[in-house]
Amino acid sequence: MKKILVTYGTRPLAQRVKQILQNQFDVYFATCEEIPSILTKSYSGIPTGANPTFAHEVLKLALDLGINYILPLGKQELLPFAEAKILFEEYDIELLVPSKERLEDLFILENPNKEMNLDVFIDGRSIIQSRTIDFADFSGLGLVSDDEDDVVLCVVQ
Repeated sequence: MKKILVTYGTRPLAQRVKQILQNQFDVYFATCEEIPSILTKSYSGIPTGANPTFAHEVLKLALDLGINYILPLGKQELLPFAEAKILFEEYDIELLVPSKERLEDLFILENPNKEMNLDVFIDGRSIIQSRTIDFADFSGLGLVSDDEDDVVLCVVQ
């Protein structure tokens, strides 16, 4: 089974994502926040997205764990990951983040409520449902409008 690393793993949104993905992936968690001592064996610490070594430290963790995909849930992680996509691709790790160009114009929803029907996309293809959206440069956790004309990126903060 392929492995996915979800950031901000101690947050409720990350736990919802795990429920969505656990049948298709081995789900791993990382966070830049304090990790409660009871969770230290199951969560990995990473720096904040503002840290200049952020991408390299996450890459090292991903390589150590044999990760195939990384799903960032932190708003401050999006741009550093979008800028580092090529670096991760060199190691066959796919970052589930919109392109840098798409990110500039994208609406971002923080902490979507649990009634919202979340989906995870890779280049416009859902990995949960059998559908493709018209946004080929969209990857990440998102919501699609009923008419599928708009997509919203979902993050924790």
